[in-house]
Amino acid sequence: MIPSDLSLLHAPGTPALSLDGAFAVVSRTAPDLDSDEYTGHLWRVATDGSAPPVRLTRGHRDTDPQVSPDGTRVAFLRAEPQGRPQLFVVETTGGEPVRLTDAPLGAGPARWSPDGTALAFLARVPEEGRYVAGGDSAAERPRHITELPYRHDGVGFTRDKRRQLFVVEVPADLTSRDAVPTGEDAAPTVRQVTDAPTDVEQLAWFPGGRYVAAVAARHAAKDADLRGDAVLVDTAPGSDGALVPLTDADAGSTLAVAAVLPATDGSALWLLAQDMGPSGRDFVAAQTGLFRLPLTDGATPAATGAPERLTDVEAVDLDPGTFAVTADGVLVGVLHRGTVLLREVRADASTRDLLAGDVVAHGVAAVPGVPVAVVTAAGPQTSGDVHAVDLATGGARVLTDWSAPLRATGRVRTPREVTTTAPDGYPVHGWLVTPDPERFAGPHPTILMIHGGPYAQYTVGLFDEVQTLAEQGYAVVYGNPRGAAGYGSAHGSAIRHGFGTVDTDDVLALLDAALTDPALDAERVGVMGGSYGGYLTAWLTTRTDRFRAAIVERGFLDPVSFVGSSDIGWFFGLEYLGDGDDDAARAAVAAQSPMAHVHRVTTPTLVIHSEQDWRCPVEQGQRWFVELKRRGVPAELLLFPGEGHELTRSGRPQHRLVRFEHVLEWWQRALPVTPA
Repeated sequence: MIPSDLSLLHAPGTPALSLDGAFAVVSRTAPDLDSDEYTGHLWRVATDGSAPPVRLTRGHRDTDPQVSPDGTRVAFLRAEPQGRPQLFVVETTGGEPVRLTDAPLGAGPARWSPDGTALAFLARVPEEGRYVAGGDSAAERPRHITELPYRHDGVGFTRDKRRQLFVVEVPADLTSRDAVPTGEDAAPTVRQVTDAPTDVEQLAWFPGGRYVAAVAARHAAKDADLRGDAVLVDTAPGSDGALVPLTDADAGSTLAVAAVLPATDGSALWLLAQDMGPSGRDFVAAQTGLFRLPLTDGATPAATGAPERLTDVEAVDLDPGTFAVTADGVLVGVLHRGTVLLREVRADASTRDLLAGDVVAHGVAAVPGVPVAVVTAAGPQTSGDVHAVDLATGGARVLTDWSAPLRATGRVRTPREVTTTAPDGYPVHGWLVTPDPERFAGPHPTILMIHGGPYAQYTVGLFDEVQTLAEQGYAVVYGNPRGAAGYGSAHGSAIRHGFGTVDTDDVLALLDAALTDPALDAERVGVMGGSYGGYLTAWLTTRTDRFRAAIVERGFLDPVSFVGSSDIGWFFGLEYLGDGDDDAARAAVAAQSPMAHVHRVTTPTLVIHSEQDWRCPVEQGQRWFVELKRRGVPAELLLFPGEGHELTRSGRPQHRLVRFEHVLEWWQRALPVTPA
């Protein structure tokens, strides 16, 4: 890839499936360098592969489709240029979409009621006088903060714009209206159901069509831990909108529920959740598991027991975004050694894998009783395509080829698996991508790339960072050291109170194993990483001078100042690195802190940070730059205005492009490439 190839990274979202399984509707988005936004449309895809995909909408950015129960309409989100997403409906055969909402801060994805007459959706509700279009935010009254979690990276302050549940009636005849009703005499078609002092997350209708399952932290200690309950909300007109707990943290539940789906007959609620332990914040390497909560048979769902975990607590970690109900159970995405495979789990806990191999599933849709499911998945040669899975036979077919234009450039390199062992004998797993040997003479300068998290994983999916470096003549080594996800709970928790220990051993072992390839230059090596990867990059430069240069991006660099400045500072470093007020506890944290050892660094370093990063606040990067600079270490600082922690994944397209240009220019100075 070259930086401008960002516009060829076509990414499908979570698909929606028609009631008969004949077709799916999926959004496809990509960075648009001209508008400097992400643009995309909805596509209708025949699940039998009998016809090519057909574009259904032509808006600026159309996403999150949901097919109505009768298969005649699609609800979706549309955002105009520089605008906030609003809820629209269009006929599945095409036509002019009809707007249903005018939410001041934008609407979230919607779900059809079982009878198809209404849509439930979530939207943030601003406090009076705040977030007024065209208003002066500097003149607003001060925020009075009394809780630990009060803001979130990419969202901003949360206490003054809670996410609430709404229901909107959908006109039977879409041609009967063409816009949201206005004026005092307009019919109130949008109804706010909840008014909770907490965010309402997720949502799914129960079969009866009156109640919605959702997720919310509504317990008394919600401001001091990480738990969250599955809740029941009555959507009937005149109801009080109460969040009725189905799992109950106040009664001792230790779960942080991430997603909920009622069983087809309403007899149970499927949950994806992490167990946060007695403290309520024991999140380190807490595997997301599948739970089944039995419910009463009455008109109002109620729990009849405790949730039963159906997946192995040590070995199986699930993707909260890959979740669909079938007639016999659910479909889930399982993180496994750099892949996310699609697995069916039945109510009796029996399983079978439906989509495996070099795939990274990230969205699935199914209709109970229909023998086909659709899943979106990336791979080594694709940023994402739509697959149809035959639930009877387990067979699968690929329905799209949306990365063909990118592959046609000839600028996509296939990763090669690398395995080795750390000094203590522990297995280490990763990949190596090398440049085109016909264009670049070896041995190639090599870059060790380290992922964030740390409880995350590099995958086999097409990765723009790696591909862009390889296109410029660099070999790239990347993998999943201890601390990463996808290899079991023990692997993930191995660095608890031990940042910079076995994780350091693992990444260096992986690098050394790759460097045995004579096509790589063992004497010209650089290192880079973001977030926790920025931490480990900085940490390595305090421990060795083997690297010619480094890029420390959005790094977690000082656990002490992180506590008060990061949106997750009140728990993240304290759980991972340790906590305590005595000298021994402080010394243990300092022993894991790059900032406490910055005086050892001699490696030239480019520091990249975003000014609005609330996850790893900008002061972390600024201080690292200043400490290096004042000690005479060659250092540069690249600051992006208006961006948060997710710059490299969802930042402005032009900012992503410019960042690539700076990264490549830095490496060309530090590690010049020799053309063939």
